[in-house]
Amino acid sequence: MNIDSIKNGIVVDHIRSGESMELYRMLGLDELDCQVAIIKNAVSRKMGRKDMIKIAADIDVDLDVLGYIDPNITVNIIRNGELVEKRHVELPRRLTNVLKCKNPRCITTVEQELDQVFLLTDPVDRVYRCLYCETKAES
Repeated sequence: MNIDSIKNGIVVDHIRSGESMELYRMLGLDELDCQVAIIKNAVSRKMGRKDMIKIAADIDVDLDVLGYIDPNITVNIIRNGELVEKRHVELPRRLTNVLKCKNPRCITTVEQELDQVFLLTDPVDRVYRCLYCETKAES
């Protein structure tokens, strides 16, 4: 199978195989009015299998969401058919409005306009806890 290269836009690369649809949803790519290609289970020398997302538009991608899904993801910026920048993401220390607290007694349940903030409490096991009630985030 051949997927053409894009002239201008973003390529989200090195996504763990099977994670691209969750990333698509979390980034809100379904709301874009441009071409978006999802490549699942592509052969990779480095990873064995990987997913990729190609976006034919120059948009701001939330690097915190990418880092939360997989801190090994790379973001390639393409202009005029050439790679102009390659960004590496990291596991974010703080996530704002990415996750929702599941605790029904949390203040974020009552105060709807309050941001949903989670802090990284265990980088090894990738554990995030609500800033307000310390409930562990469910992946």
